[in-house]
Amino acid sequence: MKKAILSAISLLIFSSPRAKEGLWLPPNLIDRQNDLEVSGLRLPIEKLYNPDGTGLNNAIVLFGSGCTAEVISSKGLLLTNHHCGYGTVQGLSSVKNDYFANGFFAKNNAQEIPCPGLTVTFIRKIENVTDKVLYYLPDTMKNKIRDSIIALRVAAVEKDYEKSTGLDATIKPYYNGNQYWVIVTETYKDIRLVGFPPNGIGKFGGDTDNWMWPRHTGDFSMFRIYAGKDNKPAAYSKDNRPYRAKAYFAINTSGYKEGDFTMVYGFPGYTQEYISSYQLKQVYDITDPIRIQARSIKLDIWKNNMDNSRDLFIKYASKFAHIANGWKKWQGEMWGLTTNNVIDKKRAYENKFQQWANDQPAKPYAGILPAMDLATQAVNDAMRNDEYIKETVLGIELVQQGATLDKMLQCFRSKMPVAQLQDTLKKLCNKGFYKNYDLATDKQVFRALMPLYFSNSTGMPAYYSRTYRGYNKNFAHWANDVYRRSAATGIDKMEALAEGAQAGDSTKILADPAWKLYTAVTEYRTKKIVPLMQRYYNKMNTLNRLYMKGQMEESPRHDFYPDANLTLRLTYGHVKGIDPDGPAGYSYQTTLDGAIAKDNPDIEEFKVPEKLKELYKKKDYGRWGVNGTVPLAFIADNHTSGGNSGSPVLNAKGQLIGTNFDRVWEGTMSDYYFDPSVCRNISIDIRYTLFILQKFGGAGWLLNEMKLVKN
Repeated sequence: MKKAILSAISLLIFSSPRAKEGLWLPPNLIDRQNDLEVSGLRLPIEKLYNPDGTGLNNAIVLFGSGCTAEVISSKGLLLTNHHCGYGTVQGLSSVKNDYFANGFFAKNNAQEIPCPGLTVTFIRKIENVTDKVLYYLPDTMKNKIRDSIIALRVAAVEKDYEKSTGLDATIKPYYNGNQYWVIVTETYKDIRLVGFPPNGIGKFGGDTDNWMWPRHTGDFSMFRIYAGKDNKPAAYSKDNRPYRAKAYFAINTSGYKEGDFTMVYGFPGYTQEYISSYQLKQVYDITDPIRIQARSIKLDIWKNNMDNSRDLFIKYASKFAHIANGWKKWQGEMWGLTTNNVIDKKRAYENKFQQWANDQPAKPYAGILPAMDLATQAVNDAMRNDEYIKETVLGIELVQQGATLDKMLQCFRSKMPVAQLQDTLKKLCNKGFYKNYDLATDKQVFRALMPLYFSNSTGMPAYYSRTYRGYNKNFAHWANDVYRRSAATGIDKMEALAEGAQAGDSTKILADPAWKLYTAVTEYRTKKIVPLMQRYYNKMNTLNRLYMKGQMEESPRHDFYPDANLTLRLTYGHVKGIDPDGPAGYSYQTTLDGAIAKDNPDIEEFKVPEKLKELYKKKDYGRWGVNGTVPLAFIADNHTSGGNSGSPVLNAKGQLIGTNFDRVWEGTMSDYYFDPSVCRNISIDIRYTLFILQKFGGAGWLLNEMKLVKN
């Protein structure tokens, strides 16, 4: 009877509540053809992925280092999220050219703005090379030896692929190192800004609405890929031409209805669906709560100061959005883990797994879970202390700049000639940091976060406790002195240090309080915490690899997919509304009506631009109007993660109907546990994107290069 109950629990965990989940590797979609077609796919499976250049994989790019974008014209036009382009546009903005307040829409190719440092990467081919990497490697081989052999084999196989294709090749592990796949890529480096709506559209609702549904955010931006005359990647040049795309998405302007089949194709960043209850408890008890606590304090200070200064708002907008995004997500994650009793569900499965493993004496599975239990208990205190260091002390920008001072110190110690020393130090001054830095704001953060560290640390550098006593345990006095004396508080001070540098001037850095704070805490981590954590992670890498393999053997009928690792995946589901707290009448779609209803000129996050209000008042929607309004956003039950921001949302024919930009707050635990009753991805309707582009931005010329279709 007990075994029957445990089997039922396992079936419940691995089937019914997780039926719609999955982040599928494109080459393996052929194995899911039947399920895709039953779900609604009306496109030949080989059109989704093939390595000959015509598959839809060739119309999707990794945008920068953590988002997705899609090619929507034969001339290399890219569509992604507003928040994906936010950091790039911040670097292009100023008080004079305030693209956050006013937006930007090029009226022709000549007006498109180069974006230094921005890249996009195409995935040309993905192949399973597990046999070439893992042949004759026993599962129980010592980890250090096993890893060194794998590293040598990976390097050799990557080199072979690069030689045979003439492209870049990277091999990544999947299923916790039980499989290896090579990814052949092509990266373009001349990317230019084409369209970026103002924050009143692209960031409408701000952090209040972030992760929430209903949603009314026009979260899109447009860029263009430029290439050399041979259509290959090239550094920026005025002679470059728009990239000639063999594959790009047709845009369906007929819309959708609830229940319609959808796909999301992109680069999900990180999931841990198969970890043990012991590791999940660390997330629930340690990392998420500490991050939420520390970032709440920092964000309150930043927001108050940003609200009172437009200049400071521009400086901190991108940083604030980045910090706040995780802060709110982790709160939803904890809510979802609690509501779904995920830790208890994992424990129930682990009991069943342990019984199965005990019956497999010839296999290395019986000791895995007990070893995980012991390993996590042994490291929890160090993990807690480290998390407080990273979120408090190293969350202070001036302390972070101690790293720059430390690099300067190494230059002094290298005994290079004075002229070379001065030139090298100037290059290290980090002007980009100071462009977006405010000393007074950072001092407030210091005064708020240092007490949090002191009250929660179970061990700290002797320099910290000694210095704290030296200021009579007064954090305000300590902050005043640090920010008065440190050279790292301003670019003028840093450049003065560099320009007048002489061989013996290293004493200036050794006496700098920001350098002392940085080096004291990093040395403490290096000696007291990092070795413990590294041993733990090494041990858990082995245990997780074996546990993953064991789960796949224990439940052979379950469709296991590899955890997200910022590689190309396809997920599919259906347009579907949500009632997270019971019947609520939430629709699957929002419209411009809802955005106008939220308009509040006194609150920056909810201030609708005047031009958009005029268009609404006149009902001047052009071809994008539907039933007297414009469809704005919709939700579906596709399994997405961070990195899917900007991903194309496709209909059954593989045509673009929207751009993914968020998840609902109630379902953010999907990185650890996918519950189809509450997990929803949020997308901007392509019709709203085109309405804003044409009627608000006056960039209707771009429609001429798109392939617009109807059902």
